[in-house]
Amino acid sequence: MRSYLELALLSTVAVCASVLTAAGSSTADSNVVLDGGIHVRADVSSVCSQIGDALSSASALYYPGSINYLEDNYHWLLSSSQSSTCTVEPGTASDVGEVLQILGATNTSFAIKGGGHASNPGFSSTTGVHIDMSRFSSVTYNAGASTADVGAGLVWDDVYQELQPHGVVVVGGRVSGIGVAGFTLGGGYSWLTSQYGLTVDNVVGFELVLPNGTVMGVTEGSNPDLMFALKHGKGGYNNFGIVTQITLKTYPIGQIWGGLITYTENTFPQLAQAVANFSENNTDPKAQILTTYNSAIGFAGVTQVLFYDAPTPPDGLFDQFMAIPYFTKDVGTMSFLDLVKLTPSNATANTRGVFNTVSILDYSVDMLNVIANETTYWGSELTWASGFLVSFDVEPFLPSLFSHGTTSASAYPPSRAQPLLPLNLCWTWLDEADDERFWEAITQSADNVKAKAVSFGQNVGNAPLYGNYAIFSTPLEYIFGDQLARLQSIKQRYDPGNVMGLTGGWKVQV
Repeated sequence: MRSYLELALLSTVAVCASVLTAAGSSTADSNVVLDGGIHVRADVSSVCSQIGDALSSASALYYPGSINYLEDNYHWLLSSSQSSTCTVEPGTASDVGEVLQILGATNTSFAIKGGGHASNPGFSSTTGVHIDMSRFSSVTYNAGASTADVGAGLVWDDVYQELQPHGVVVVGGRVSGIGVAGFTLGGGYSWLTSQYGLTVDNVVGFELVLPNGTVMGVTEGSNPDLMFALKHGKGGYNNFGIVTQITLKTYPIGQIWGGLITYTENTFPQLAQAVANFSENNTDPKAQILTTYNSAIGFAGVTQVLFYDAPTPPDGLFDQFMAIPYFTKDVGTMSFLDLVKLTPSNATANTRGVFNTVSILDYSVDMLNVIANETTYWGSELTWASGFLVSFDVEPFLPSLFSHGTTSASAYPPSRAQPLLPLNLCWTWLDEADDERFWEAITQSADNVKAKAVSFGQNVGNAPLYGNYAIFSTPLEYIFGDQLARLQSIKQRYDPGNVMGLTGGWKVQV
């Protein structure tokens, strides 16, 4: 019989895939700043008072000692949280504008939090003024236009729940508890990506509050430059303003087939064959998988999520996965929302952690063996750390994944010529004293994987990196490439005073 610890490891399912929400505090050169960002002022309390006086009755301000204050500052990872001077929950876009004008006029550090799933320290937290977007929580289905207006403070579970009675879905997160705003604005790899593209490819419009307080609707027709910038120019980076609502295309959805299987380490060779075969030979856009290699407390295993956009998959499509001896299995016909809830993102809540990423072109058996070896190596190497988990999310999509929704350019990927497949490294631990050692180790591991991919002939040495998975030290040009100059020009036009430089994430320079 398996031990309780091994069961706990194998039940930690896909905790790091499809993540990130909003951004907060960081310096322009991407160094981590744990004091809440730049220009922290001694009179932040007076700024909080100004904000409180300016808010309408739809909004609220909170101070230490209140439950709302604690909830507003809370993040899934403790390393992403800080204690702000105050928190504000704006309830209208105009109130967001009031807050931004005060922050800009007083040069006060601030943070913006959507779903609280940011992985980089300081990216959505501050010791200054913390803006929590949770009151932007409405979902409106526009049946005639086949779109949905989605509040920026929601998590995807809420959106799917609201749309389910209408028999439609949007292209959103794959696991439970992921915030809508940062996920969308950073790109968004979804269960529906092989059919419809990235989440950001399915955005019809944004409601945006500019740093000067102006509330504007942004569409392809009304403002193509700002639409370009928001399509991966903001994400976890907060450079052009604050998005309060996103209008997304909707698609019909019924019962789907899928579920979760867990495997132990002895099945790694069989699993590599199954994943490589699927990655190389699947041509059905309705089919997807998510394979997560995990290692902790002396045990290694895999959580395997299967997805097919119909009540039953074609014969033979997933047979290799079903034939591998499993530890647990929960697979069958269910709703889209039920599949998402099978993989909770909060399985490692209240730990410290960070992500890193490598862009992959081909999940071959050799490549998967490298990932498995990294999993077991670091699982053994890091045994000195308490409560640690290392995981690697393998995410195959069809080579056509970037061919959807490309009527205009987007900042990420800067080129759609390569069908980049994201590998997400998500490592968590308990002790703050271990932060730097884990940051160094996850950087080394990502470098190892990329070097191996290049040695296998994959042209990814200079491939763009997916910002929603990138570690804080990633240079911005590694994400946006040649598109960075255009983003800088747009930034100069809409935020010449660099108000958004008072918050965190990677900063586009003016």
